[in-house]
Amino acid sequence: MPTLTDQIALATGASRGIGKAIALALAGEGARVVACARDEARLAAVAAEAKELGLPGEVIPQVLDVTQRPAIDTVVEEVASRFERIDILVNNAGITRDGLLMNMEDDQFDDVLTTNLRSAFWLTRAVSRLMIRARKGRVINVSSISGLMGNAGQCNYAASKAGLVGFTKSVAKELAKRGITCNAVAPGFIETDMTNKLSDEIKSSFKNLVPMRRFGAPDEIGSVVAFLAGPASAYLTGQVLVVDGGLYM
Repeated sequence: MPTLTDQIALATGASRGIGKAIALALAGEGARVVACARDEARLAAVAAEAKELGLPGEVIPQVLDVTQRPAIDTVVEEVASRFERIDILVNNAGITRDGLLMNMEDDQFDDVLTTNLRSAFWLTRAVSRLMIRARKGRVINVSSISGLMGNAGQCNYAASKAGLVGFTKSVAKELAKRGITCNAVAPGFIETDMTNKLSDEIKSSFKNLVPMRRFGAPDEIGSVVAFLAGPASAYLTGQVLVVDGGLYM
């Protein structure tokens, strides 16, 4: 039996990769998922795939640039008006603008922090007001092992993902008494467009760092997010679930 039947979810960065897998996983458990991203065509393709797969839930495309706070507020208001609630929020939108510290420009740092961290603050603040009134809800933030162990050339990305960990724990403490949980997922190396661009030699060297000797699949992150959104995780909050094949241990 689906565990999220009739639940309303809002997920960002949902047009491809991990975000797409999250949207399909939630819809696979019966949720109606408002899938947000900037690329309208990709979002439509995700919604079409959900229908083709015959999932019990639904993917509803919603164009959104998470770096624009007024746009976030408008989308949350529209979803709340249409469905009267938002039960699940997944903050997954993220970008990289890698570079060594000495050469990194201010906008490289600021753009990554805005997309990866500030947007999560804006969305969680807006959605939590609905959840507080309902006295229930799930907030799930997609961090990264880069935020736990750092990564050369990614001081901006690692800072944003580490910030999500602290943000997750603080929100969890604030909202627990309202029946709302807040947890994070920290993926390791996952097969996405970014890893597909790497050479076979680099892929092999990275895989050798992972005890399981392989990259993870987006679906393996989606299933963990679906677990955190469902009833089996009701007593779990303020936690970071590391999904990395044993890399960070």
